[in-house]
Amino acid sequence: MIELLLVDDEPYIIDSLNATIPWESLGISEVCAASSGIEALRLLEERPIDILVTDIRMPEMDGLELIEQVNARWPNVRCLLLTGYSDFEYAKRAIRLQAFDYILKPVNDEEFMRSIASAVDSLRDEWAEAEQLHRMRYRLNSDRSIISGDLIRGLALGRAWPRRRLEDRLREYGIPLEPGGMALLMLATLGRPFADYDAESLSLIEYAVGNIAEEVFAPGFRVWHGKAPHDGVMLLAAPRDGTAAGEAGLPVKAQLEPLAREFHRQVRHYLKGDISIVISPWFVFPDELAGAYRAALTELFRHREDGGGQILFQEEAPHDPAAVMTLESLYRPPTLIQLLESRNWRAAADKIGEVFDSLERMSATREHLYEAFLSIASAYLYLAHKRGVLFHRIDRSGLDPLLDPPLLLAADKVRAWALDTLDSLRRQLTENERDIKSRIVRQVQEMVMAETGDISVRSIAERVYLHPVYLSKLFKSETGESLGDYIIRVKMERARWLLAHTNRKIYEITAELGYQNPQYFSKMFKKHFGMTPLEYRER
Repeated sequence: MIELLLVDDEPYIIDSLNATIPWESLGISEVCAASSGIEALRLLEERPIDILVTDIRMPEMDGLELIEQVNARWPNVRCLLLTGYSDFEYAKRAIRLQAFDYILKPVNDEEFMRSIASAVDSLRDEWAEAEQLHRMRYRLNSDRSIISGDLIRGLALGRAWPRRRLEDRLREYGIPLEPGGMALLMLATLGRPFADYDAESLSLIEYAVGNIAEEVFAPGFRVWHGKAPHDGVMLLAAPRDGTAAGEAGLPVKAQLEPLAREFHRQVRHYLKGDISIVISPWFVFPDELAGAYRAALTELFRHREDGGGQILFQEEAPHDPAAVMTLESLYRPPTLIQLLESRNWRAAADKIGEVFDSLERMSATREHLYEAFLSIASAYLYLAHKRGVLFHRIDRSGLDPLLDPPLLLAADKVRAWALDTLDSLRRQLTENERDIKSRIVRQVQEMVMAETGDISVRSIAERVYLHPVYLSKLFKSETGESLGDYIIRVKMERARWLLAHTNRKIYEITAELGYQNPQYFSKMFKKHFGMTPLEYRER
């Protein structure tokens, strides 16, 4: 991604070059145009220009004056001059200004393309060298960076250290911060152009971002950089000269905005991608670091859909209680717990979708997402434990914001977890309920087989701690036969066996089976077997 800027006060020259030069084949992704040196400087401030092609003779500011300012402010930009044969003195000055090349007018397309291609090759060589240098520095400092990074990340997440031990560790690891001193936090996240990079490349890019920050802020600040507990780069800065933070009463933005913009510009120029930066107010290190870090994460989360390339100063957005929105969809009846208890799985899934849709619509913070996660997880835990299931058997993802902090910056990840876990919960509880129902039915059948005397639906229900009506429905749904009919059938089968294999009197059998009236017993027996007990015995 190489951007080129054409500067000429004669529009036809720019139009002609745009019409005839195959920019893409030369590796140029974007061509900008300016009609004056003043306009060119404005574009250079706004865009990561890599190659500047400028005419010499222009009103107000000529090409040489423009190059002089570009060299001072953007020394890595390749500057090419458009000049005529009569401008030899200008050309000599251009050489002194270290212009990359000069192109004679009228412009020959082939010569122009060769000059541009040479500038492109020079840029790519420089970037390759810079990347190699970063890789070498990264490897040399990786162990130390990991150790110091672990220390700072722990402090950012709220870990407390004894004062003296912390001072020793800061000195040992070369971290330029003092306990009790003033510091500010800059949290930088990589933009979309870096989304396709692999993990190793991203680590290298983050390291390069930190190095750029150190160089940009070095004149006035001592800077430490490292991997943030979440995605991105964490930068801590302290005043270099020991003066009080907020020198002369200036707010953070007034002190740091020019440096932050230069930091952002250099990242775009050298790394070819945007970053978003949140800059905290001054705070006491390390006591207030955790709070500053949480606030910065919240600010990043609120602006995550606004696109990359932002510089956000938290002091510009003072806390307004009225601006904090409630997650009404989470608590509006029917609640998720109510839907889960009623086994309305489809409505429960719709409820979860409604909650996350509202998160996307509102100005949601990390706290809102954490609130949604805790509420959903609590509902799942409640139902699982109520049904005698340990939740880890249902949720094998191990998703937990305490163990997986980036979770709180990924609403889509939490949504996917919530729906997947709901489906797992449904399947597990359905299977468990079938097993439980089967066990209850087997238990009831064993009771009836073991004791066919004075036994009834009510007496069995009391022994298995279920309501008689529910037990009857459960038994019929599992066997297709009502519990009352099953009890009678078992008693009749027992009666038939006793009549065929014993000499007991019919009234004795009647009493053994729990019937008080022999006539009623005889009637039930005939209903089942088509004959009375006496007829069955005498046949």
